[in-house]
Amino acid sequence: MKIALASISLAAALVVGGSSAASAWTRSGTVTTPRGTYYGSASGGCAGGTCSRSASITGPNGRTVSRSGSITRTAPHSYSYSRTTTGPQGRSVTRAGTVHVYPY
Repeated sequence: MKIALASISLAAALVVGGSSAASAWTRSGTVTTPRGTYYGSASGGCAGGTCSRSASITGPNGRTVSRSGSITRTAPHSYSYSRTTTGPQGRSVTRAGTVHVYPY
């Protein structure tokens, strides 16, 4: 249930944010903690009815975790999504599905 609600929220946000013909963004930064410095970066954009995002974070030990995903409007109230998370040892998990959002 939580995944469905999160997916619906993501789909709604992307519809609102993805209404322009094309948009792209990038972000990056660092944070220093008592355990060391972490570097993170993310980018994304929307074009042709598909919005995508990718992000990664590298810890002080040099290990990187990354996530990428996209969502596409497939019908007036339907969206298909996919996301892949890759851990520091190269193993990955992919999740995909379809979300149907009906107006109130």
